[in-house]
Amino acid sequence: MSIHEECGVFGVYSPKPANVANLCFYGLYALQHRGQESCGIVVNDDGVFSSHKDMGLVNEVFTPDALSRLPEGCMAVAHTRYGTTGASLRSNCQPIEVNHQKGRMALAHNGNLSNAFALRNTLELSGAIFHTTSDTEIIAYIITRERLLTGSIEDALSQAMYSLDGAYSLILMSPQKLICARDPHGFRPLCFGKTEDGQYVIASESCALKAVGAEFIRDVEPGEIIIFSKSGIESKKEHCKQKPKKLCIFEYIYFARHDSVIDGVGVHSARLNAGRALAKAHPVDADLVIGVPDSGLDAALGYSRESGIDYEIGLIKNNYIGRTFIAPDARLDKVKIKLSAIEDVVKDKRIVLIDDSIVRGTTSGRIVKLLREAGAKEVHMRISSPPFLHPCYYGTDIDSEENLIACHYSVEEIAKIIGADSLGFLPVEDLASLCGNNEYCSACFSGEYPTSVPVETRKDRFEKHLSDIQ
Repeated sequence: MSIHEECGVFGVYSPKPANVANLCFYGLYALQHRGQESCGIVVNDDGVFSSHKDMGLVNEVFTPDALSRLPEGCMAVAHTRYGTTGASLRSNCQPIEVNHQKGRMALAHNGNLSNAFALRNTLELSGAIFHTTSDTEIIAYIITRERLLTGSIEDALSQAMYSLDGAYSLILMSPQKLICARDPHGFRPLCFGKTEDGQYVIASESCALKAVGAEFIRDVEPGEIIIFSKSGIESKKEHCKQKPKKLCIFEYIYFARHDSVIDGVGVHSARLNAGRALAKAHPVDADLVIGVPDSGLDAALGYSRESGIDYEIGLIKNNYIGRTFIAPDARLDKVKIKLSAIEDVVKDKRIVLIDDSIVRGTTSGRIVKLLREAGAKEVHMRISSPPFLHPCYYGTDIDSEENLIACHYSVEEIAKIIGADSLGFLPVEDLASLCGNNEYCSACFSGEYPTSVPVETRKDRFEKHLSDIQ
C-alpha cells in the first residue's frame, strides 16, 4: 500500500488569446505524480467554457486529437486527481463546472475538507442536490451560494472560506477572472509565476512552472486570495495570519517532486536532511545505502553522507508503469514488475534500505524479499518519516488506525514482519529539520490536529485489512 495525496492544480491567465490548453497539458504532466486517476482542462474563450475530462493519466486523456478540440482562450484551469474523499468515478473528474444565475464557474481543488460531511449534510437538508461524491462540489456550491449575495466572485470566495475547514488550495475561473486561494493553515502548496510573453501561471508546485517556461514569482500565502484579470493582479489577505501555518510535512517527505521548492524550502534539501537525521538516530554497520525509487533516493543520499557508508543505486524502477497498471496474472508480484534489484550491487552486501514510509507493511516486505533474493546478506530498513499512528483529514489517504501497522506492532515486531534485520523511523522531533522555519502539520504522526477532528468522514480508501500482510 502506497501513500497518495489528493491532486494537483494548474491555471493560466493570458493577456491575449493563446493555446492555453497546451500549456495546461504540460503543467499537468509535471504534476502527474500528485494524481493518476483522472485529469481535466477547462478553457475560457471569451466567456465560453470548453472542457475535456476523463479517467486516466494525462497523456492518455489528452491525446493530440483531444487537445486540438479545445479552443484558444485567455484563461484555463486544469486538474489531475487522486481521490481521497469521493470514489474513483468519471463524475468526480475535475475541474468542476457550475452554471449559476450570475454566470459560470470552473473550480479545481487540492486538499480535503475536514468538515466535508457536516457541510454536505447541511446543504442536502436545505435542498442542495449533488452530482458527485467529491468535497470539491461542496466548495463550489458554497461559493455559488455566496456569489448570489455578494458583488464579485472574489468576495464570494472570501465569504465561503469562513465555512470551510481543512485543506484547500483552489484555482477558480469565472468568465472574466482567474482566482487562486490557499486555506488559512496553508496545508497544501500553491505558487504562481510568469512566462516571457506575459502569461501568469498558477500551480501546486514550482516544478510545473518550470515545465512551461514560467519564472517563479512567489508562493500564495496561507489564507490569501489572488485575482488575475484585465485590471491586473489583486491580492486579498483578510484570511491571512488568522490561523497558524501548518503545511503538510509529507509534502517534503514524499508528495512533492524532488525539484520543487515549497514555501522557500527545496524538497531535495529537505529529504537530504531527513536522511542525515535518520543516520544520526539509527546508525548501523553496513556496506551500502540504497533508496527505494523515487522518494527514498534523496534521503538515502543524505544517510550516506552523514554515515560515511557508500551510496549505490541498488533498485531500478520501471518508469512506464503507472497506477493504472493491472497485472495480467494475479499470481505475479507487482512489486517485482515495478522494481528490480541489481544483483551485482547488492549480492553479499549488508544493505541500509531507505524508504519514505510504511503503511501496512506489505510493500516493504516485498522489497526486502526482493533484495534477499538478489543475494543481500543483511537488510536494515530505515524510514524517512515517523510511524503513521493517526488518520489524516487533510488529503492524505490515511483514513483509519485499524489499517496502520505501527498502531498494532512494535518497531521490532514490524521489522520481523517485513523480514528486515533492523528497522528505524525518523524521530518526530527531527521533522523540524526538514522544513526550515516553516510551521508544519504532523498530525498523522503525532495526533496533534490543527482543526477539529470530524466525527464522521465517510472516507475509506483501504480495501484490505492489516491481517492480509501476514
